[in-house]
Amino acid sequence: MDNISTDQIVKDMRAVIVDAEDLLKATASQTGERVEKARARAEESLRVARERVKEAGMDLDEQMRKNPWATAGVAAGVGLLLGLLIGRR
Repeated sequence: MDNISTDQIVKDMRAVIVDAEDLLKATASQTGERVEKARARAEESLRVARERVKEAGMDLDEQMRKNPWATAGVAAGVGLLLGLLIGRR
């Protein structure tokens, strides 16, 4: 997996975590056994997701530090492609 897709996954996961936290806060007043079980599963999933996002971010940072020229090359290539696509419009 390249750095760009890893970075996008990290951003997407962060957005999912924020949305899930907001949903848990919004349903905090709901009661019942089913709701409590669902909240417990959601909270555990969020905990795992936070850990994975943190690990992915650290891995991304490490890869960028190990391969700064490759990172710069990929960024330049993406910039060039975006420039070409925008220029065609």
